[in-house]
Amino acid sequence: MLGDYEKFKKSIFSLTQIDLSSYKENQMRRRIDTLINKNKITSYDEYVSLIKQDKEKFEQFVNFLTINVSEFYRNPEQWKQLENKVIPDLIQRFGKNLKIWSAACSTGDEPYSLVMAFSRHLPLNQIKIIATDIDKQVIDTARRGLYNAKSIASVPDEFKRKYFTQVGASYQISKEIKSRVEFKEHNLLKDSYPSGCHLIVCRNVLIYFTEEAKEDIYKKFNQALTKDGILFIGSTEQILNYKELHYNRNNAFFFSKE
Repeated sequence: MLGDYEKFKKSIFSLTQIDLSSYKENQMRRRIDTLINKNKITSYDEYVSLIKQDKEKFEQFVNFLTINVSEFYRNPEQWKQLENKVIPDLIQRFGKNLKIWSAACSTGDEPYSLVMAFSRHLPLNQIKIIATDIDKQVIDTARRGLYNAKSIASVPDEFKRKYFTQVGASYQISKEIKSRVEFKEHNLLKDSYPSGCHLIVCRNVLIYFTEEAKEDIYKKFNQALTKDGILFIGSTEQILNYKELHYNRNNAFFFSKE
């Protein structure tokens, strides 16, 4: 045993503002214990001391804690729905100056996919995506915009040719796509949310949170949306009580604010 996990959670919150109580405990504790053991440390207290003193170990911890599984155009059928139905409807309803937020954006695959999806309907210079994540390291990765072949496997061929350059075994996304995304650090559990959003995309992230934390985040997303704005969720998620949270269910993955 590594010691008092409740005390550890309080220490981590004071250091990182990440509230471990909002994550499913068994799953998260297993992940943390694995990392601590890899560092050849025998107690939570010792590990807290290490990440207080060692910036690299601190960033390793935050990176390990936040689940970063991402790829471009993940679940392509849902992106077709976004491109063919949701985006045209948003433009028709709200015009071309849309506020789009990619929340928990991980390594940037999702916000860059959004730019490409919107580019079928708008000139690039009219597209702006706000992309946020709690993890500084993945934001740095997103800003670099260098991806492996698996990450970009579902990107439409026309966009692969137009917006990616092969660099060795990797693929660099073009500056013209990168320039349309503004990356920021943001903690979904603690920080204030943007307002007046027309589209919020947060996919395959909330499955790691407790039911209470999920409900709180969906409420905050609702407040962040303008009336009739759209929330796009992932294939691993569902909002069963969407009526209580003041959403209309457009289909399994797209919900509009009442």
